[in-house]
Amino acid sequence: MYEGSLREIVHAFKYEGRRGLAAPLAEMMRTAGASLLHDADLLVPVPLHVWRRVRRGFNQSDDLARRLDVPVMRLLMRARATAPQTGLTAAARRRNVRDAFRLSPFLPRAARRRLEGRIVVLVDDVRTTGATLDACASVLKGAGAGEVRALTVARAVPPAPGARPASL
Repeated sequence: MYEGSLREIVHAFKYEGRRGLAAPLAEMMRTAGASLLHDADLLVPVPLHVWRRVRRGFNQSDDLARRLDVPVMRLLMRARATAPQTGLTAAARRRNVRDAFRLSPFLPRAARRRLEGRIVVLVDDVRTTGATLDACASVLKGAGAGEVRALTVARAVPPAPGARPASL
């Protein structure tokens, strides 16, 4: 669950730039997600929009993926900036990320072919409703991935309809 100490640690990693936390968080993911990782062909980190990446200085999903001992391919890009998902309802989250992801246009054909029929694990920090992971998985499946799985550090409880957004 995404509360208490784990929430504080993920926030320190993601929003305070404490990148040294990637290693212990990835170790937790490796242990909890062993069944998802054991026959995976490649990992795909959920991308940030270029401007969010520049502001933050790194992509937390990429930092996690690189420590999971499975080849990493940056196959996806965020085609448009989206509002932060924090505090949005499930329906609003789905609308927010609809058509927000696509295959990177910078990929060589060989990299795209490497995706065909493969077992891909999407890597992200927190899953709430799964809207972001679903949007990314749809693009990967459309590009030929045989199976798409998702692995995150934590699972958050989605906000109830009409609830006030949680503060960061």
